[in-house]
Amino acid sequence: MCGIAGIFHLETPKPVDPARVEAMCDALAHRGPDGHGIWTAPGVGLGHRRLSIIDLAGSPQPMASLDGRAMLVFNGEIYNYRELRQELKEAGASFRTDGDSEVILAAWQRWGPDCVSRLHGMFAFAIYDLDARTLFLARDRLGVKPLFLAPLSDGSLAFGSELKALLAHPLLRREIDPLAVEDFLAWGYVPDHRSILKGVTKLPAGHSLLLRHGVPMPRPSQWWDVSFEHRHKGKAADLEAELLHLLRQAVSSRMVADVPLGAFLSGGVDSSSVVALMAEASANPVRTCSIGFDVAALDESAYATQVAQQYHTDHASRLVSPDDFEAIDVLAGMFDEPFADASALPTWRVCQLARESVTVALSGDGADEALAGYRRHLFQYNEDRVRSLLPQGLRGPVFGALGAIYPKADWAPRPLRAKTTLLSLAGDSAEGYARALAVTSPELREGLYSDTFRRLRGDYRAEQPLFDVMRSAPARSGLDRAQYADLKVWLPGDILTKVDRTSMAVSLESREPLLDHRLIEFAAALPESMRVHGGQGKWLMKRTMRRFLPEDILYRPKQGFVTPIAQWFRGPLAQTARDIAASKTLARTGWFDTRRLTMLVDAHLSGISDNSRLLWQLLMLEKSLAGLGIG
Repeated sequence: MCGIAGIFHLETPKPVDPARVEAMCDALAHRGPDGHGIWTAPGVGLGHRRLSIIDLAGSPQPMASLDGRAMLVFNGEIYNYRELRQELKEAGASFRTDGDSEVILAAWQRWGPDCVSRLHGMFAFAIYDLDARTLFLARDRLGVKPLFLAPLSDGSLAFGSELKALLAHPLLRREIDPLAVEDFLAWGYVPDHRSILKGVTKLPAGHSLLLRHGVPMPRPSQWWDVSFEHRHKGKAADLEAELLHLLRQAVSSRMVADVPLGAFLSGGVDSSSVVALMAEASANPVRTCSIGFDVAALDESAYATQVAQQYHTDHASRLVSPDDFEAIDVLAGMFDEPFADASALPTWRVCQLARESVTVALSGDGADEALAGYRRHLFQYNEDRVRSLLPQGLRGPVFGALGAIYPKADWAPRPLRAKTTLLSLAGDSAEGYARALAVTSPELREGLYSDTFRRLRGDYRAEQPLFDVMRSAPARSGLDRAQYADLKVWLPGDILTKVDRTSMAVSLESREPLLDHRLIEFAAALPESMRVHGGQGKWLMKRTMRRFLPEDILYRPKQGFVTPIAQWFRGPLAQTARDIAASKTLARTGWFDTRRLTMLVDAHLSGISDNSRLLWQLLMLEKSLAGLGIG
């Protein structure tokens, strides 16, 4: 796990100043405190910050191929590198190190751009081929590892693991993209199809980019996708056995490390499953860590302790006060772009705890997206059944009219929020799912914006890219399309961004075994009844893990990390809420109706409505703009 950065001149191969590459890498020092290196040649510069995990002394980067014809910088882990190494040796390759970095170089020299399809792991890397004078950039299938790109005014392309690296380059323009603001206010993060800064892009997950001097930059090429078009036909018992095999394979392959390794343990199904399979594969006690809250309604630590005791793990637990808002400034600085998933705060705290004893931690991320574990998947499944019974010509006018007049009930569980359900049923499957995912509805955003911002935004709406993904998905059903959108948009934009930034902020490598692509592909072909069944999501996974975990772990209501922002904004952060409405930074943008902001703050403080998620978004936006030196 590391940080990479570089500069490539697309036109004339001008000299690259090593100091610029070094400054970009210095901005990523937290990602790689164990080593650093810079390499330049005409028209190209590569930089690396290393967090040593495998072959601690023998794989410094930038790394040259054995024949000196290719140079690599790499962030991530290749879990099948030993098998690939043997295959390449049998084909005539030689190796001087014991790590996975040199395997990528040898794979590139044998298979060229097709090498990525043979790599099982999480990665973002750059290879400069000195013979072909090309730069090859690639990102892993699910987008576990990030890669930011920015064309610059001198004809070069800058790239780096975080926006911080690009911000260290003096030629980067710091102009906010208003479409990214619309995206952020809709979803609570800036999706991978955009960046907060105009001109900055992100290499999409499962894509690569091959650049040549003197040739205009092409569009990224997709090298992997997941399909929901097919269905397994086996019996439940056979599919259960296959799922267990894939789970074991995914977990054991991610336990290879030359440094202390452990796992996050929340006490939920996913992290408990990972820990159970780690314990099965390990001769020594697994190191686990969890955090609890000093508010009983938010605390899951007892369940984590239960699993830790069952598997005799070396368990560390820490109680964290939910009143942890003093860390907000530090948290906002980790992400560069505005990021309003409030669970980032406890995620960062558990990463800090893990880093006290390990350098690598396995997480349970990915199972909800792959196996339909979110409540919204159940709603989507049920709502699509209703949609199939009534034509759009009837649903739209009837449910739309009812939804428009029905009172908003922020306080109620979603099944009782009839307004949300009615508006969802009024649209098609994609429109309904967009409402389920959105932090702020289109109506709320529209009332928030000023006329100035509406002109800047034009006809664009944040939901449109999600509609496009869902409507063109290789899928059979609305549930398929929802899960496909989760894997393509929500997962890389929110979940994996959160885990990458909070773990790397403390120089911790997080690995996600439940995002093994073979497991993802298997899950995508499961019949809907083996994903959603009897009012339960992740049905086949829970059935599979019955021999490992008790029922109160498998079947209790899903909770996850919770941050009490609604209480914060009515208590210790009440003044902060008032300050948002009067923010000079936000006012200078001219994007918002300040009277509307004041009304939303007053309504929240008085308890009339819960506007805490929107207030948190605006707070994160304000802090992000300040961090970027804008406003």
